[in-house]
Amino acid sequence: MCGIVGWINFDENIKDRMNEVERMTRKLIKRGPDEEGFYQGSNVLFGHRRLVVVDPVGGQQPMIKEFGGNRYILVYNGELYNTNELRDELKKLGYTFNSYSDTEVLLTAYVHYKEDCINHLNGIFAFAVWDENKSRLFMARDHLGVKPLFYFKQNNEIIFASEIKSILSHSKIKPILDKDGLETLFALGPSRPLGDGILKGIKEVPPASYLIFENGNFIIKEYWKPTAYKNNQTLDECIDNVRSLVIDAIYRQLSADVKVCTFLSGGLDSSIISYVASNFFKEKGMQLETFSIDYEDNEKYFKANDYIPNNDSEYIDLMVSEIESIHKNVVLSQEQLVNYLEEAVLANDLPGMADIDSSLYLFCREIRKYATVALSGECADEVFGGYPWYIKREDLNYKGFPWLKSVDVRKSIINKNLKLDLESKIKRHYEETINQVEYLDEDDELTKRLREMFYLNIKWFMVTLLNRKDRMSMSNSLEVRVPFADYRLVEFAYNIPPKFKFCDGREKGILRRALKGILPDDIIERKKSPYPKTHNPKYTELVCKFMIDILSNKNEPILYIIDKDFVEYTANIGAKNINDNWFGQLMSGPQTLAYLIQVNTWLKKYNIDMDFK
Repeated sequence: MCGIVGWINFDENIKDRMNEVERMTRKLIKRGPDEEGFYQGSNVLFGHRRLVVVDPVGGQQPMIKEFGGNRYILVYNGELYNTNELRDELKKLGYTFNSYSDTEVLLTAYVHYKEDCINHLNGIFAFAVWDENKSRLFMARDHLGVKPLFYFKQNNEIIFASEIKSILSHSKIKPILDKDGLETLFALGPSRPLGDGILKGIKEVPPASYLIFENGNFIIKEYWKPTAYKNNQTLDECIDNVRSLVIDAIYRQLSADVKVCTFLSGGLDSSIISYVASNFFKEKGMQLETFSIDYEDNEKYFKANDYIPNNDSEYIDLMVSEIESIHKNVVLSQEQLVNYLEEAVLANDLPGMADIDSSLYLFCREIRKYATVALSGECADEVFGGYPWYIKREDLNYKGFPWLKSVDVRKSIINKNLKLDLESKIKRHYEETINQVEYLDEDDELTKRLREMFYLNIKWFMVTLLNRKDRMSMSNSLEVRVPFADYRLVEFAYNIPPKFKFCDGREKGILRRALKGILPDDIIERKKSPYPKTHNPKYTELVCKFMIDILSNKNEPILYIIDKDFVEYTANIGAKNINDNWFGQLMSGPQTLAYLIQVNTWLKKYNIDMDFK
């Protein structure tokens, strides 16, 4: 996995401005600690940082390929999971290869198919190709948005990078938060609209989209989204398809020249990944390493609820025994969760999911001591309907983002003098997303609504979780792969009839059926439990103290944008007045205050100018 950087200027010769791209590239050293490479042209500069995962020698970048009297230059972040099939396809078309890297396969696919190459890819990717003869930049991002790609464009110039921090290190770009960005932070945060980088002028190539930039021409086009079709399969046929697609996706993502491990929570999703991975390694005479996360004294303070019905530990022990993995449990302190809120912001370049981010950052840091690649169970809940809002009627029928019911809290926090219209912002983006959903004429109202919920999840909630996973892992030079984000699986699941998807009256019913006889029954029947969070009241105490310290310093930038009295009252009573979760199932009262701490950290550390005219 890697970090990529580029600068194209059609109006100026920038060949002697390499220092800009070198500085941008070195901001991504954690994404790619192993190698650095650059390309210089009159109007184009590329930079690359590499984390070696496959073909150490043959995958070096920027990669240049000459064909038909033309030169093509590639910088690429990602992994292709259909490398072998695509290479064979291209060989039949007369192409030859000098390496076994997916990098060379990707560049050759572009040489032959041009922009249609993305319809031949299965993987996680963000890449840019410079077509020298045409003076054309082509950039693309994977189907579900696992890998990031930000850019800043003005006039006949574009600057792009894997992370916002890299773009901001260019001398032409200043970090400015305008009113629209502020509304996004407080109406939708930590989620954000597809393509939105929050800061003024900074955009992101949306998932499943490509960008073409050439002199006088700039286009962004969506190349894929879940398509509605009639599924005439029986329940048993659907179950067989789900099983084969899930297992195939996992197998494809286990290939690497470095050590691979898995996250294991004892839930359905991580358990099937770890089971398949364990068998894969046993066939090679190797033993899988698995990792789980917990918090000091969590057993002591845990209280079951609808969202978090049980603890992970007994289920983790069951799976470790079942698959005979080498297991490590990473236990974090409350002080670590609070102290690393800042590191999480620096990794994300934006305020995020508070201690849910800092815990993942610390977890990935520990895993990186043992492995370079990990597989994780993200996306199964969005794809197969694992969240309460797929099942609970009040959530399913809610005319808005069901994980974002905290609008009253959000309005209470914000400075009223700024006159932000949070409700209109939420409503507009919700309706714009719903209007993109595909239905069939024969769909009944429930099927239509579930299609909408599915689409809302993969375009908003899932992307937020994928952003979090990428930044927290890559800031520790750890590549995390997500088999349930295989676009083939996503498209098939979109068209599974609701009576099959939720068979047996269960969330993720069809996935449970598909894994019956493979995983232990206790794992199959376990009720969905989210990513573990701390339940220790000490965390709340620490966060409240942190917030009060911020409020007591009149120079803190967040004081300009919040209602100080409300936030101070909230911190003084331990956030007990916040009953609606800020975001999803995990961000409750303490995480709401931690989000504000992250906003303040972000404004300070990135020296952001606020312009709310």
